[in-house]
Amino acid sequence: MTIETDWPYDAIQDDPLTALRIPVITSAYPRWAYIVAFDLDSIDGATERPDEREAAMLRSFLDQYIDYWYGDNWFRRQMLDRPFDIDGGANGVIFRKWGPDDWGFRRRSWQYGPTFVPEHPVIRGRCEGTKRARGPWTLEQVMDYAHTISGDGPSDAWLTWKAKHPDVFGGGAP
Repeated sequence: MTIETDWPYDAIQDDPLTALRIPVITSAYPRWAYIVAFDLDSIDGATERPDEREAAMLRSFLDQYIDYWYGDNWFRRQMLDRPFDIDGGANGVIFRKWGPDDWGFRRRSWQYGPTFVPEHPVIRGRCEGTKRARGPWTLEQVMDYAHTISGDGPSDAWLTWKAKHPDVFGGGAP
C-alpha cells in the first residue's frame, strides 16, 4: 500500500476505512490534524486491521466527538467537503492495533512519554512493577480511557453515547 502522490492527505486513499472517514495512516505523527485516525504500520510493520465491528466502533467514536464538540454548526458542514474530519484545534486520537483485542491510542498533541497507551507488547514486558498502563486492551477499553480526563473513569457524555448505540458497543457502560 502506498499513499498516492496526487492525493494531498498522508492517508491511504483506497483503504476501506476511508469510506467511513477514518484515515489509515502509516505514521504515528501525521501531517494532517485528523480528528480520528488508524495507524496501520508505523511501529513494526504489522498489518493488524480492525474487523468489521471495530471499524464501526472507530466510526462511532468519531461521530461522538463531532456530535459533542461541533453539533450542527457551519464547521461541521465544512468538514464534509473533505474525505476526512480535520481540525487543527482538535486533539485528535490515533488508534493502533497490535493484535486481536490488543489496541493502543495516542493523542496528536503528545510529545513526551510513550508513543501509544498501552505501549507496544514488547515494551510492556519491560514495565513490570511500574504504574504504566499494560495491555492488552480491547478497542472499547482504549476508547473509554481516551474519554477519561481526571482518572475517575470515562466521561458521562461518552457513557451515554455508548448506551445509545448498543448495536456498536453491545450495551454501553464498561
